[in-house]
Amino acid sequence: MILVRQEIGDVLRDFRLQKGRTLRQVASKASVALGYLSEVERGQKEASSEILASVAEALDVPISRIMREVGDRISVLEGIQVFPDVVPDDLVASVEPELSLH
Repeated sequence: MILVRQEIGDVLRDFRLQKGRTLRQVASKASVALGYLSEVERGQKEASSEILASVAEALDVPISRIMREVGDRISVLEGIQVFPDVVPDDLVASVEPELSLH
């Protein structure tokens, strides 16, 4: 069974580590108890939308980006093909001449 809280926790931890921040720093900036944030990251607690918004702000990451990453991870677990949101540069370059004719 896929646990959304586990995926949310993993994504929050990944973003925190990418930003080079400690759990203590993020919890303090988000005004969330350190122990609670730790449990959220480990997938042991469900985070409310308010907590998620505070943590996202503390990480300087839009909540939409966090939720998109969670959705992509769940899609992979469900075996659904995930397509990137960005068109590759070589593809853009190959169709640009045709687009400028119209």
